[in-house]
Amino acid sequence: MNAWTTIARQLVAEFPPFCRIESHRVIAPDGRTREPWPWIVTPDYVNVLAVTADDRAVLLRVNKYAVGRPSLALPGGFIEPEEPADVAARRELREETGYGDGEWESLGRYVVDANRGVGHAWLFLAIGVQPVGGVVADDIESPQLVLLPVRELPDCLRRGDFGVLAWATCAALGWQRWVQRTGR
Repeated sequence: MNAWTTIARQLVAEFPPFCRIESHRVIAPDGRTREPWPWIVTPDYVNVLAVTADDRAVLLRVNKYAVGRPSLALPGGFIEPEEPADVAARRELREETGYGDGEWESLGRYVVDANRGVGHAWLFLAIGVQPVGGVVADDIESPQLVLLPVRELPDCLRRGDFGVLAWATCAALGWQRWVQRTGR
């Protein structure tokens, strides 16, 4: 199977630090040239399913602009330039929830949009987290901390309580791995 080839790029708009929109000229795997091919560049980000020693998922309740309603969320955010993803995940968990420590496992790195880029999502599971300090995030959504019995995550997923695909994916993958590791 042939790979995609980028022939040219043109900047369309830039909104630092959140995103850059480009128009690409590409050769598709079938050999045909495609133009314009919209491409969105965003920083990579992390999400964490964190679980306490007493089996509670450390979640947030937020009201994000694109979701348009209150939603359960997982701690996470952009990876800083040159910052390893696992370090960013620990930082985001601490900043947004005041929790830390525990045993960490990567759940993988995923392309956000297969056709338009939009960075990568790095997903993590942290088991046995505990309070390590106060919340230091200054999110405009005024997130509320939610400690939910981890066994309730599948019901939350079925109801659509997570309004963002990355949160639902990390919650599902993390819950599945938590069950495998703990047998609970």
